[in-house]
Amino acid sequence: MCIALLSTAHPRYALIAIDNRDEYILRPTSRPHWWTHKPSGTRILSPRDLHRRERGTWMGVSSTGRLAILTNYRESSQDDPDHAICGVRSRGALPTAWLTAPPEEKLDHFVKRMVTDPATKAAGGFSLICGDLKEKKENGIEPLAILTNRCDELTEVPRLGGERGMTCGLSNTIYVEPPTWPKIKRGEQLLEVAIQEATEKDLAEEELMDRLFAVLDDDTMPLRPNMSMQDHMDALRHSVFVPPFGDTEGWKDMTDAAEQGKAKAAFDAIEDESDVDTQLPADPHVNFMKGAYGTQRQTLVLVDWEGNVTYKERALWDAHGNKLEKGHGDLVIKYKIDEALQ
Repeated sequence: MCIALLSTAHPRYALIAIDNRDEYILRPTSRPHWWTHKPSGTRILSPRDLHRRERGTWMGVSSTGRLAILTNYRESSQDDPDHAICGVRSRGALPTAWLTAPPEEKLDHFVKRMVTDPATKAAGGFSLICGDLKEKKENGIEPLAILTNRCDELTEVPRLGGERGMTCGLSNTIYVEPPTWPKIKRGEQLLEVAIQEATEKDLAEEELMDRLFAVLDDDTMPLRPNMSMQDHMDALRHSVFVPPFGDTEGWKDMTDAAEQGKAKAAFDAIEDESDVDTQLPADPHVNFMKGAYGTQRQTLVLVDWEGNVTYKERALWDAHGNKLEKGHGDLVIKYKIDEALQ
């Protein structure tokens, strides 16, 4: 039950985007790194899902300043053939589709192509925030699009971020303004306050990032005794941060993974240029549901007006289900967009 929050309210940054990835903690996932999409030659900075063949991602940026953030839908029915929950096509490949689109393809054309492509519906329900951060208009960046396979018309694709002072959120439901889910409402409010305070106090970037992580750490999960897995899942829409939960088998998986990982590296390795297959499930419909569930990774992306990007990921668990002390799983990568904001 991920959440993405975005803002154009900080005067030093064209865009601030923050994200919690909520997932089964043992799902194999790489750390953020630069890799090359071989068919297009595009350089992408992102973590990668090592469970699915596509090695997709939920949040990535390109060297030329394209941004893509993915959230899945929280759906309960697996009986609708037109709206698959876990499709043959990995949802994680959708951010890559935008990040690696031809340089001459503008966002409007990409959105139209995806909305009208039958293959889009072959993925499970999703929303994809996508845009080009180097494209700028008088008062800010060009608006980002929120593409989904739960709409069939271009007029149903929301645009956001084209004006200064905007803060918005998206989780595992359709984007609406004002939001209806408690976690989105609270996340937007907390981000607005954090940026206002950071601006008033003229906080340096490190201090600002601490405030942004505090937003992602906000835990208002309505817990009660003897909650089932389904009870926990139903409560996810109430909290920005999701503390770990699981059934007896899930916690046993966590213990077993920690024991087996004692002599292994803390995180799954992936070669910089590698697009080769990993060991994968034979059935592409198979979900990875192993271990406890909760907020697995937290990510900040800050883009200033000169095109300088700060990408910071905080891993809360290692690859073997060991909880990491705050800050011990931090990774920061900085770069300048090839074509900086003018």
